[in-house]
Amino acid sequence: MKTIYLLIVLFPLVGALIAGLLGSRIGREGAHWVTSLSVGISFALSLLVLIGLMAGWVQPFNGTVYTWMVSEGIRFEVGFLVDNLSAMMMTVVTFVSLMVHVYTIGYMSHDEENWPAGSLAGVNAYQRFFSYIALFTFAMLMLVMSNNFLQLFFAWEAVGLVSYLLIGFWFNRPTAVFANLKAFLVNRAGDFGLLLGIGAVLFYFGSLDYVEVFAAAEADPDRTMSIFGGAEWKVVTVAGILLFIGAMGKSAQAPLHVWLPDSMEGPTPISALIHAATMVTAGIFLVARMSPLYELSEVALSFILVIGAFTAFFMGLIGLVQNDIKRVVAYSTLSQLGYMVVALGVSAYAAGVFHLMTHAFFKALLFLGAGSVIIAMHHKQDMREMGGLKQYMPVTYWTMLLGTLALIGFPGFSGFFSKDAIIEAVHASDRAGAGFAYLMVLLGVFVTALYSFRLFFMVFHGEGRMDHHTREHLQESPRVVTVPLILLAVPSVLIGLFTIGPMVFGGFFDGAIFVHRANDVLAYLGQDYTGPFGFIAHGFVTPPLYLAAAGVATAWFLYIKRPDLPPVIQSRLRPLHAVLENKYGFDDLYIKGVAGGSRALGGFFSRVTDARLIDGLLVNGTARSIGWAAGVMRRLQTGYLYHYAFVMIIGLVVMLTWFVFGAR
Repeated sequence: MKTIYLLIVLFPLVGALIAGLLGSRIGREGAHWVTSLSVGISFALSLLVLIGLMAGWVQPFNGTVYTWMVSEGIRFEVGFLVDNLSAMMMTVVTFVSLMVHVYTIGYMSHDEENWPAGSLAGVNAYQRFFSYIALFTFAMLMLVMSNNFLQLFFAWEAVGLVSYLLIGFWFNRPTAVFANLKAFLVNRAGDFGLLLGIGAVLFYFGSLDYVEVFAAAEADPDRTMSIFGGAEWKVVTVAGILLFIGAMGKSAQAPLHVWLPDSMEGPTPISALIHAATMVTAGIFLVARMSPLYELSEVALSFILVIGAFTAFFMGLIGLVQNDIKRVVAYSTLSQLGYMVVALGVSAYAAGVFHLMTHAFFKALLFLGAGSVIIAMHHKQDMREMGGLKQYMPVTYWTMLLGTLALIGFPGFSGFFSKDAIIEAVHASDRAGAGFAYLMVLLGVFVTALYSFRLFFMVFHGEGRMDHHTREHLQESPRVVTVPLILLAVPSVLIGLFTIGPMVFGGFFDGAIFVHRANDVLAYLGQDYTGPFGFIAHGFVTPPLYLAAAGVATAWFLYIKRPDLPPVIQSRLRPLHAVLENKYGFDDLYIKGVAGGSRALGGFFSRVTDARLIDGLLVNGTARSIGWAAGVMRRLQTGYLYHYAFVMIIGLVVMLTWFVFGAR
């Protein structure tokens, strides 16, 4: 099986190298065929591995592929850990990536129009784009299949690097350059925490191998370290929080969330690949994989719980005031990631990962559906210029409706099963912060339904608000775009129905995710689980269903029945609207506060420390002092003998004086 695992990882890498290095030779068709085929093979092999693990004819694998070096007993290796958790992630990543590859063929078919005429920047840009997304798939596979922290960090940084290249793919646009730089810098802040966490793990547990670290932590769970003036902290708490800071960066949790909405500057396929199904879920996967560590620290889990709850509700509110179709979906992603983090915080890791899986399908569907709308609108993204698209784009309409229903948790759809499982788990938990989290996730249900159907009604219903030229050319997107929408719509509707039993209340993740008996809220809920249809029936007696219905009704009333009301509400709630439109001031804090303050501090040190102290006093001052001394000495060297004789006499007098009076 090791050969198969290597092929799963290496096929996208080979495809990326061929498209990137030989793009001018193989042309556009060659690039999209070689990368799509390589990712398709990886998907088929990943699915084979997943089925084999579920059926029992494939056993979990944990082994070394390559040993880089051994230093003082610490092994630095490349290795694979393939169990049900990683196999599920491999399948989701490769399937969504395959759909994105196919979709990109249509979406980027006229990419040359996005580059200045005659510019060399657009030459082979199409091939370069396919190379990047295949390379990204390789990096994500390396991340989810890693069995040690060294490989995890390598893949983590590789994912960040490729996302930087993809977000700023249209680098002739200043907004894209700003967005990819912002993403890169914010993720560096999170990655610094991850690196410190890995360092703490290596220092205190003496290994980088997952299994060895988990065993060492379990053997001495109360080991402490001294920080902050001698205060003693549990090692697992400090390491867990530091590792989660890395997850906060990648999974865009407040306050490290600011990069994700701006990353919509990249082409829409990237929004689906990176910001719906893969990169942003890396942090969720990390915490789930580290469950043996987190189960030893209530403090770390409560920290995770509160951060996730804050993100789930407050980031969703911002989606209510966005008018860019992709940004609404982006803030929806922030909110749903918060739900996943909340599940992790109450030890319902399986529910969090389950929502990760279902969310990957319907959120990729929504992003690609938004891209289909953007194609029809000639790359206009403002929803205020849309409306009435249902009659022109029936396939996009119905697939986006299915994705939206899945997102809001309509009974029977995949999002219903995963989101309700999280809410019930939080309700059953007694962990510190669970009460606050339960209130946030409940309110988040209403907000999610409101902004989701606000988007849907503004785009597809009502009177068309586009210009005459755009209206005349409205039509459904080509099949290379709509077929991936249909293929993503199927799991968006059905996958939750067939997988909630084994994944959430069964033993699907046994051996991959570890939960202490006292923390196992899903086992407690599982006592009353009677199957997916019983779960649906239970949904009719819980608040989330009615909160979602209230959100849909509110959106219908405001944007279909009385479209004149939203401007009135906005004017009367201007202060609140301004706060949401300003995104709670996080951007100002980072751009004007942190970045601006850093530049001001740097300018001060440049002017005072560097120019005046170092250059002016130490460097140039020393040179001037030497020059002055040399000038003085030059004047003393007159060349006249009587001057030198006079100096010798003065010197002799001084010496005699010192000898006579100093002797006393």
